Amino acid sequence: MLCPIANRMPSLILKPGREKSLLRRHPWIFSGAIARLDGDPASGATVDVLAANGQFLARAAYSPSSQIRARVWTFDPSEQVDADFFRKRIGSAIMARDTWHMTRDTDALRLIHAESDGLPGLIVDRYAGMLVLQSLTAGSEFWKDTLASLLLELTGLKDIYERSDADVRELEGLPPQVGLLHGDLPEAPFFILENDLKFMVNFATGHKTGFYLDQRLNRLRVRALAGGRDVLDCFCYTGGFTVNALAGGAGSVLSVDASAEALSLCQENVALNSSPVTDSSSFISRHSLLQGDVFQLLRKFRDEAKSFDMIILDPPKFAPTAAQAEKAARGYKDINLLAFKLLRPGGLLFSFSCSGGVDAALFQKIVASAALDAGVEAQILEHLSQAPDHPVALAFPEGAYLKGLVCRKV
Repeated sequence: MLCPIANRMPSLILKPGREKSLLRRHPWIFSGAIARLDGDPASGATVDVLAANGQFLARAAYSPSSQIRARVWTFDPSEQVDADFFRKRIGSAIMARDTWHMTRDTDALRLIHAESDGLPGLIVDRYAGMLVLQSLTAGSEFWKDTLASLLLELTGLKDIYERSDADVRELEGLPPQVGLLHGDLPEAPFFILENDLKFMVNFATGHKTGFYLDQRLNRLRVRALAGGRDVLDCFCYTGGFTVNALAGGAGSVLSVDASAEALSLCQENVALNSSPVTDSSSFISRHSLLQGDVFQLLRKFRDEAKSFDMIILDPPKFAPTAAQAEKAARGYKDINLLAFKLLRPGGLLFSFSCSGGVDAALFQKIVASAALDAGVEAQILEHLSQAPDHPVALAFPEGAYLKGLVCRKV
């Protein structure tokens, strides 16, 4: 039931009938749903969102430059958006991760996952004693100093580095911001620990905030299934899957990426985990690197009749939005088709998509079509997703961005 409220702050008044998504607790208000703006809020300031009849729907951050004109902070008319509000939200997110024992096997995890933790536009990752913050929207930017102070207070840490350089900031009318927010930079090289493996992380210039934390559990699945297999790790980046495959006893691992810098760090991470304790001195002897365009290299491998027992496809985001899904589908189909051709009978394909514009059903159809065109029979053994420190709010299915399939070539 809608609750009336006095209009005490700038307000967005919706067109008749456009409140349905908000009643389902979806946090986005698009510009096309808005009839008018009452008041003159600054970018990122809080506004009340009202139905056409003036009844309260939500309290949200205003973003005048974005097609997503406002993002909801709260649906409770009695809740004010202030420092205490953010203290509760951040505290709740941290407590959820503690309760789920997410730090039991790692010292690196996501502490705040934007909309799914009730804090639209805010990403916070913890790498050992360093916090890395991404502010992606006008609302999180407006409150950034407050948010940073609360993060230090509630984690007991001293250092925050900002990586607000994602392309989506441009849609919000925001310039990129990168640099130390508070404290000191740690000495280089900087390491994290994940499931008894060490990784060197460059949170200042690496992809996302420096490491693909969302793939933590999927790296473990590769490790569990890699024993004795010849593995091809495509788009390997800094070697998260590569090192896990070697730790799992892979017969060989070939790591492929277009970036020489990423491959160099991949090689360092392989060497970092070479120790007598794991008998991984053989990591280096079982590992090789190849720089180049993955699409072209897969075709080259096909023409050379190369084959593998396990292939990992973890490409960058092909379709950030649904409007780009058709183009992305062609890219996903191409690499999966080639991968199926390169797999030996009984081989495993770990295929991922992190594109928000490609949902799980569409991704499965793309992979199925690739297998059909490759002329192979294949089975889905597992559906994979992001680690639980990247939760998905039930009212915000867009939060389920990482899709993965483990397929077996019959």
